Amino acid sequence: MSGVRVAPGAAPADRPNTAAVARADRLGRRSREIRVTLILAALVVLVGAVSLCLGAAAVSPGDILAALVGQADRLTQFVILELRLPRLLAAVLVGGCLGLSGALFQSVVRNPLASPDIIGITASASATGAIALVWFGLTGLALSGVVLAGTLVAALLIYVLAWRSGISGYRFVLIGIGFAAICGGLVSYVLTRANLTDVQQALVWITGSLNSIDTVSLVVLGVSAVILVPAAVLLGRPLSALGLGDDAAAATGVRVESTRLLVVFVGVALAAVAVATAGPISFVALVGAPIARRLIGRGSLALIPSALVGALVLVVSDIVAQFAVPDVSFPVGVVTGIVGAPYLIWLLIRTNRTGLGG
Repeated sequence: MSGVRVAPGAAPADRPNTAAVARADRLGRRSREIRVTLILAALVVLVGAVSLCLGAAAVSPGDILAALVGQADRLTQFVILELRLPRLLAAVLVGGCLGLSGALFQSVVRNPLASPDIIGITASASATGAIALVWFGLTGLALSGVVLAGTLVAALLIYVLAWRSGISGYRFVLIGIGFAAICGGLVSYVLTRANLTDVQQALVWITGSLNSIDTVSLVVLGVSAVILVPAAVLLGRPLSALGLGDDAAAATGVRVESTRLLVVFVGVALAAVAVATAGPISFVALVGAPIARRLIGRGSLALIPSALVGALVLVVSDIVAQFAVPDVSFPVGVVTGIVGAPYLIWLLIRTNRTGLGG
């Protein structure tokens, strides 16, 4: 015999094969993510077209295209461009921002429960917005600015209280739930001290509604999304490294705490601008990322697919809210709450059984 021996570990000749397998796996996941992203984007466009067709004044797909290029009659252009299209754009942007915000928080905390509507982020925005609406009568750009500032302060407090030589997923979630309870009590106090007209307006906003979208709030939301979505995507690589653990991330050159703070800031900002526009719509941020990751497979942050799932969920929910019951239009938050609550219960049971969450 030649006496050739195989080392206990991988043989040198096997290492290129191992690297090739890993590379092929990454390329496969990347290819699948691109396909899923394109399919989700097509579904958002398709469902959005359906929403533009539905209503008291039925509009055909051909009339929609004519209105978009300025070739339809005046009534059709008014219905599409002034009434339905702004609402659709708001639903897509709000749902996308919430879905992306949930993906960021769940990734940085490594806990499937860490979405803005569970850990007190949207509750803080709700409390700030209720005070701004009822006590100061703010709307539009002023409301967005106040909600963003108040939510950032609340998020900083939650982060500081959860910090114990690092961030534990369960500690972050539990402190956030406690903070959400405090904010809920504050909202109740504000509403009991307000007059009936202000209470009605605030209650619709707090439930989550797309009924009062105006040009200013839509522009603010659009500009914010143009800034924050690319920022979230740029944080994807260091955020993936954080998923390996703080020590492993630091070994690859990632500044752990500064990266984590940036991710939290972008996630808070995304949730705040969405809440400032449509109110604290529940459960969209919670379900977006898990659905997207299940479609793509394990090992992917699925940031853009999460945003598209959030947009798709909110557009479909808005269609149901408007047309499920004849002559009755519900706030979209009612529908997302009915759909999302059973998912939350299932997720709590599954997390308790498997010990997920960090």
